[in-house]
Amino acid sequence: MTSPLPEQALATPESLRSWVAGIEAGSSDGSAREPFTRLPDAATKLVVRVEGDGTSDALVVGPRTRASYHASERVVSCVQVRLGPGTARPLLGVPALELVGRIVRLGALPDASARQLARELKGLEPAEVVGHLAEVLPERLPARTDQGRREVLRAAVEALSTTAGRTPAPIHDLARRLAVSERQLRNLFAEGVGVSPKHFARIDRVRHVLAHAAEGSWAGLAASTGYYDQSHMTADFRTLMGVPPTSYFNGRLPDAGPCQALTRI
Repeated sequence: MTSPLPEQALATPESLRSWVAGIEAGSSDGSAREPFTRLPDAATKLVVRVEGDGTSDALVVGPRTRASYHASERVVSCVQVRLGPGTARPLLGVPALELVGRIVRLGALPDASARQLARELKGLEPAEVVGHLAEVLPERLPARTDQGRREVLRAAVEALSTTAGRTPAPIHDLARRLAVSERQLRNLFAEGVGVSPKHFARIDRVRHVLAHAAEGSWAGLAASTGYYDQSHMTADFRTLMGVPPTSYFNGRLPDAGPCQALTRI
């Protein structure tokens, strides 16, 4: 099974690390590609891509609440910037909630700063994008940001993320620990992430299952990921992925590369 689009993680410049969760680049060599899977993903992404004819565009890819499955795509190269929690409104002028399930041109957003950035990125090669963002964003974003809200949101995202040896915190306990109400926490997530705290945790847990499925039994993975039991994990997986875990892994398609985040919804 071949990877649909070769990709590589790029180093995030120091000046962008408080705003950016990761950067990837990808390209296609034009050979035949297999169908692929777009996984659920709570992140909002800024993508600059160049088509086979040399035309370029800057797009915003909103959070994906469920997996989807697609045929191969045309030749492109691109760089994908995963925005950190709370970055969507300062950078794009819209809350993340308005971007869920959508792919929009950066220049089509109503915010003047977003349209300016689209003009600056148009015509750049993917290799030039990160350097440009590192140069212009640090000066533009702080003045548009409520730092206190971002810090609470980032702490909540970390607490609700599944990692080895740690499962997501209960929502009511997390709200109390952060000295906010559950309603305030939901509002922070709607604006800064695009999905509710509960749905963010579900997406992150399913992605953890996808990443660690080969490491042990289903029952053991369910326990280590914070599910009540294996049946709970299977039900959650089916809801987000469309099929149960065994069916998915028996016929697994390659995961989408960064450029394939742009498949039509």
